Amino acid sequence: MQKVLFPYGKEKLSYSFNEEELIGVLESLINEYVPEKKGEELVIEAMQNPVGSPPLYELARGKKKVVIIASDHTRPVPSKVIMPEMLRQIRKGNPDAKITILIATGCHRGTTKDELVNKFGKEIVDNENIYIHDCADEKMLVNLGTLPSGGDCEVNKIACEADLLVAEGFIEPHFFAGFSGGRKSVLPGVAGRTTVLANHCSEFIDSPFARTGNLENNPIHKDMLWAAKAAKLKFVVNVVLNAEKEVIFATAGDTEQAHKKGTDFLSKLCAVEAKESDVAISTNGGYPLDQNIYQAVKGMTAAEAVVKENGVIIMVAASNDGVGGDDLYHQLADERDITKTMAKFLARGRNETEPDQWEAQILLRILMKARVIYVSQVEDKIVEDMHMIPAHSLEEALNKARKILGKEKITINAIPDGVSVIAKKI
Repeated sequence: MQKVLFPYGKEKLSYSFNEEELIGVLESLINEYVPEKKGEELVIEAMQNPVGSPPLYELARGKKKVVIIASDHTRPVPSKVIMPEMLRQIRKGNPDAKITILIATGCHRGTTKDELVNKFGKEIVDNENIYIHDCADEKMLVNLGTLPSGGDCEVNKIACEADLLVAEGFIEPHFFAGFSGGRKSVLPGVAGRTTVLANHCSEFIDSPFARTGNLENNPIHKDMLWAAKAAKLKFVVNVVLNAEKEVIFATAGDTEQAHKKGTDFLSKLCAVEAKESDVAISTNGGYPLDQNIYQAVKGMTAAEAVVKENGVIIMVAASNDGVGGDDLYHQLADERDITKTMAKFLARGRNETEPDQWEAQILLRILMKARVIYVSQVEDKIVEDMHMIPAHSLEEALNKARKILGKEKITINAIPDGVSVIAKKI
């Protein structure tokens, strides 16, 4: 028997597999990578040796309005490690700079004060000026032109009016943008809803280039990079995390060049290949990325890549925050024929995208390939409404998978962290 641990909220689910059935445990080499220094030291070193840019303190000289874009509560960015050094360097360059920390919520709900304290620590929350972006607040948006997708590029006014715009973030494989981090702080981070919808249009989501680990010819990445340049994002501090959410790599400097350094590092560690299996079990890496169904679609795409046609995906995600959006729920639940819903999405133009359509579209694509058993805390009916099969343990899920497949002996790929791998079938 081989025991595998699957992150689930702030805990881990353990399961011992028959080794004849378990044909692969797909893990990136991130967790085997041992950095020479601690996370805080890696961040400081990266900021002292920026890629394609002067140091942050030099950029801050003479700048009165400095804005730091920071990720929201749905991202495990170690802001307690990154933010103090960014603030220190900015004030080293200009002690009188007016600094605003702009929370990049994208189209997510607003971050609560408790979540801010958990993210930054009480000292920063009590003493720094923090503004939470709202993609629907039109009076706080500035139009910066037309995206390559044809949509309006609307970005938060605070970011646009900055004398110096910088960002913190982390880089991981992303299921349609290729990788997170870098330019993504602006779009979707602090962009208007209209801009996000245009970028996430069905045509782009359907592109074979809009896939995990790919930036080349990726139309979604092109839009994001254009927006970051239009907003004049000058400097980023991005990190790579292991499964314990510890910093193992840091990169800083020019938005595009520093980001590429990070994605090159990740690409070498995250690519995994496997034979197709009857069942693929994946997760979203636990808290905070598995707080809802919306986010969990990401981890499902890793399983999608290695499961057989008409196979079964078991998605393990606590989802203590529920679905993650009424729009996503109704786009799935209001029509029982998933082929009709997919056809409706694909017929929409670039500027006709509806909120959360992209997540529904990808989930539909997955459901059209395999059945999905969802192990979570979500009410069974809600899971069923969204065309998935509810379960509350791995044992229950595997028993259901065997019944669906109609056989006792099955082949299984286990993916303990679906958002950390770039999975491909052999």
